[in-house]
Amino acid sequence: MFWKFDLNTTSHVDKLLDKEDVTLHELMDEDDILQECKAQNRKLLDFICQQQCMEDLVNLITHEPPMDMEEKVRFKYPNTACELLTSDVPQINDKLGGDETLLNILYDFLDHEPPLNPLLASFFSKTIGNLIARKTEQVIAFLRRKDKFISLVLKHIDTSAMMDLLLRLISCVEPAPLRQEVLNWLNEAKVIQRLVELIHSSQDEDRQSNASQTLCDIIRLSRDQSNQLQDIPEPDPLLTALESQECVEQLLKNMFDGDQAENCIVNGTQILLTLLETRRSGVEGLMDSFSQGFERSYTVNSSILHGIEPRLKDFHQLLLSPPKKTSILTTIGVLEEPLGNARLHGARLIAALLHTNTPSINRELCRLNTMDLLLDLFFAYTWNNFLHFQVELCIGAILSHSTPDSRPENIMVTHLFQKCCLVQRILDAWETNDKIQAEGGMRRGNMGHLTRIANAVVQNMEKGPVQTQIREFIKELPEDCRGRWESFVEETLTETNRRNTVDLVSTHHLHSSSEDEDIESAFPNELSLQQAFSEYQIQQMTANFVDQFGFNDEEFADQDDNIKIVLQGSAEPDFCLTVFQPNASLFEACCNERIQQFDDNEEEEDIWEEKEISYATQVKSRTR
Repeated sequence: MFWKFDLNTTSHVDKLLDKEDVTLHELMDEDDILQECKAQNRKLLDFICQQQCMEDLVNLITHEPPMDMEEKVRFKYPNTACELLTSDVPQINDKLGGDETLLNILYDFLDHEPPLNPLLASFFSKTIGNLIARKTEQVIAFLRRKDKFISLVLKHIDTSAMMDLLLRLISCVEPAPLRQEVLNWLNEAKVIQRLVELIHSSQDEDRQSNASQTLCDIIRLSRDQSNQLQDIPEPDPLLTALESQECVEQLLKNMFDGDQAENCIVNGTQILLTLLETRRSGVEGLMDSFSQGFERSYTVNSSILHGIEPRLKDFHQLLLSPPKKTSILTTIGVLEEPLGNARLHGARLIAALLHTNTPSINRELCRLNTMDLLLDLFFAYTWNNFLHFQVELCIGAILSHSTPDSRPENIMVTHLFQKCCLVQRILDAWETNDKIQAEGGMRRGNMGHLTRIANAVVQNMEKGPVQTQIREFIKELPEDCRGRWESFVEETLTETNRRNTVDLVSTHHLHSSSEDEDIESAFPNELSLQQAFSEYQIQQMTANFVDQFGFNDEEFADQDDNIKIVLQGSAEPDFCLTVFQPNASLFEACCNERIQQFDDNEEEEDIWEEKEISYATQVKSRTR
């Protein structure tokens, strides 16, 4: 058959290369040039690796194309040039990484005045990044000879491609000794301190945002690599600088001293949150959501906490009076004073600090009465679930931690129940919501999180590190308040939990906690049967249906005696009706009546034998 013959034709790229006056642009117009390059077409690679061609390719990715070109094709050649230079072909890597003239043309892109063209910057970053990974020693040695390299990268940090380049230097250099040399070089250039300086209200938003993201990524990358390479004799100098008390204090000074801007506070807080990241395994009696915010197995350096503690008063003041924001129109009306991103990040930081369970920080938060303020915001902004989640995390951290300094009582638990009146606030908010709904109003948006907080109190009172302390506070409540709480727990909260765990569709077998519930299916059995059969039909027509049904290529061979029809998946449909118990027996009886079973033991019948045809059975069946 025709497909058995190899009919490979000569590539059009090869035909072009046979011309004496072929140009680089002519080749780049060919759709299959990248495919030919990656296939290491010898003639093509010899052409591309000529000095003039390589210089033209590098110039294409580092210089703006003419403005008089049509916009949709302006960056066609630069894009193709970048793909060729980063195609990971050894011959191209060797030429580009080993020729200082080409590297200088590439490096000169950093001398352009900001802002850089973001597309060209991405081409530049991708090309340099590929060389760092493939021709590490040559490229690192070249960059270290450039005194202004670090300064120029930071000058253009508002372009995200420069941030990516800096991170490649930190994460893509191997072997380990060379990586340590690069880290020491970056540390001597004070990269961390210079990035922290960019987190300042005087800098534009893009520079601040990218500087913050770079520092956060450096923290995570350095910690991950330190965990993976535990036999490294030297610590990571960049991580050491970031975790130092001096660095944290300088960051907080930039955030709060002088003019306060929301963007600066948010970006600075994100760095602090990354420094405070740690893993928290599941704790019994703790809210399910609490562990979602803390996923990494790192120990928080005490120098970070010492740097933050004196500035807790600034975060408390931020929650009280954030940077001014204009009113906004929401789906539930005009919000005159929005919560704002700065206050939300302040709440996130408090939750992270409470998670560390540091005695001195706990005492300072109690002195400032910060948890009381957060609860005020929780009930004031009833539709801001981002805030509700952070307050829930704060309460979860307080209830789940044992006393950190071996004292008989946890001061944060005492503060939460006595000063913040948590139980009374839960009861009052619940009753207010019930009243609003009874009058035809809308259920408040914080009721879901309030339910989870109430459950956390109950669970930790029954079993948890501070259960005795919580029980004592409940006993000390005024008699009417204690009665309201007990009634709330036994009736209202129990009923709410029951409703929240009811099956939506009982056929999914997602049983609720109430064992005596037996809810009928939400759909009639006939509709369920039809739905299941439709799903079965769709299931059979998968992407590999053609492969499963029909003839194999081998069956077209000349061995006519061995023709076999392969029916793999479609011949044995797995159509299970166990879900529909009321109709199962009826369906089976109907199938047995209409389908005659084959019995291998019966004597074979001659199908060509003439005999009388009777329609009685069919008529009877049709009548029935």
